Amino acid sequence: MSVSILNRRTAVLGLMAPALLAGCGSHGASYAALMPEDMTQGDPNAKVTVVEYASVACPICGRWFREVYPDFKAKYIDTGKVHFVYREMLVGNSDEVTVAASGFLLARCAGKDKYFSVVDAIYRSQPGLFDQPRQVLLNIAASAGFNQAQFDACVKNDAALQALAKRVDANSKRDNVNATPTFVINGKVLQAGYQPLTTLDAEIAKAMAAVK
Repeated sequence: MSVSILNRRTAVLGLMAPALLAGCGSHGASYAALMPEDMTQGDPNAKVTVVEYASVACPICGRWFREVYPDFKAKYIDTGKVHFVYREMLVGNSDEVTVAASGFLLARCAGKDKYFSVVDAIYRSQPGLFDQPRQVLLNIAASAGFNQAQFDACVKNDAALQALAKRVDANSKRDNVNATPTFVINGKVLQAGYQPLTTLDAEIAKAMAAVK
């Protein structure tokens, strides 16, 4: 796999992956403590907050985003029933970490109004994303209004890369997340992995009942 998108500076991110995968322990109710850098959708005053820890280079995350997220968004986010918080993670081997880092930097450069559309496009590009990551991300960047020079400047930005590394480290420690996707519903951490809408329906119903 050719992933020479960012250059050798991504080594700092690659070194983080084993630590993230090894994390294990108790989980805190961090859903109530939103961070300024969190990307969110929906009503912040909703009774239920659903946090997803995810990576744009995670195939299971991509499958969930393609298959479940559209209905989840229509049923809960668009209706104001759920505040959705998306937290960036970098897990896996060095190639996956590098691709994910590039994708997240691009989404951030696109701005908050385009962040989720870029993330969605990256997920929808799987599995081709892993065959030609630079070209795939460059095409997504172009659709978001970037030229090649702007794309390169974005994914090679040292300050943004370091900010991402700090953000991921904080995210992994906040709920001791060790796999993606991991969903946290009003502080309750679900088993890591693909969660169908029926499971989320049941957990959200429980959370709503508990806060009435």
